Amino acid sequence: MTTTPIDPKTHSAAFSVFGNAAFDNHEQVVFCHDKDTGLKAIIGVHNTVLGPALGGTRMWSYANESEALTDVLRLSRGMTYKSAITGLNLGGGKAVIMGDAKTQKTPELMMKFAEFVHRLGGTYITAEDIGMETADMDLVRTVTPYVTGISEEKGGAGNPSPITAYGVFMGMKAAAQHAFGSALLEDRTVLVQGIGHVGESLVEHLSNEGAKVLIADINQERLEAVRDKYQAIIYAGDNLYEAPVDIYAPCALGATINDQTIEHFNAKIIAGAANNQLADEQRHGAMLKERGIVYAPDFVINAGGIINVYAELEHYGRAEIMRKTENIFDTTLELLQMSDREDITSHQAAFNVAQQRIDARKRGN
Repeated sequence: MTTTPIDPKTHSAAFSVFGNAAFDNHEQVVFCHDKDTGLKAIIGVHNTVLGPALGGTRMWSYANESEALTDVLRLSRGMTYKSAITGLNLGGGKAVIMGDAKTQKTPELMMKFAEFVHRLGGTYITAEDIGMETADMDLVRTVTPYVTGISEEKGGAGNPSPITAYGVFMGMKAAAQHAFGSALLEDRTVLVQGIGHVGESLVEHLSNEGAKVLIADINQERLEAVRDKYQAIIYAGDNLYEAPVDIYAPCALGATINDQTIEHFNAKIIAGAANNQLADEQRHGAMLKERGIVYAPDFVINAGGIINVYAELEHYGRAEIMRKTENIFDTTLELLQMSDREDITSHQAAFNVAQQRIDARKRGN
């Protein structure tokens, strides 16, 4: 009998967990399946040195299981460093559900997913991400206490998207201070790619400050609604990475800074809400630095959401949420200055500070 070799690039069944480039010493990877509801999910727990692994659940139509695995590994790792750099006593985790949130998400599927979360006994705490709403977290809460981002009427901190956007806005202003000598974004041209909940809130902040806002999204109806609401401009160019703007704000999926796009950027600053914006953290971070483009590390400036849901665990109110989120300005500016002073990328500067905090906790300090 002969067998045909499986090509891992084309066959979803052939993928490596421990050998995945994004694995990076994950503590736990849990595969969740339920035939009756159609649930296919992966939970990644990267690191719990600082506390339980908290991170949102994303529902997305992945091309295959390998793509879903890589996404959850990259995202959960990013949550470790996001919480560490923000000073939160949390580890890093994330979950992905494979499927179309518009057509395949059902209450039964979400409750079955909640059962898997509950079995982890608090090692992983879930929250809202792409494809999820606050109502979904309320439903998960009926099954397990290991969930944050529930509605305010049910005792939670509510939708984290506006706070995420405000943190990105603060980080963007810090980057402007570093690059232009002024944090004011009035009359600056900003391209926001991705007009979801976070992207729209960011557009609102930018419009209120007097920035000229360009928007891009795959959903034309959404684009037109946001354009009309905030007097934004729909970007009509062939290549949005070549847009002659001051600031590029990626607020959709990650890895838009890659070998194909990086040479086209005309923006002086990249500061957005998307996770894992650098396809290759070291190489692409260095390429941005060589080109003189100021990069506000994504896991630093998009931490507003986790600050918001962390309030449910630590029982602090709106005033403390806003104070911690506004501090993203100072943190970002300090990291950009460190990047220049030590001649390292801004991503590496942020990573170093976060890793130092994790290492100190490991030593018992």
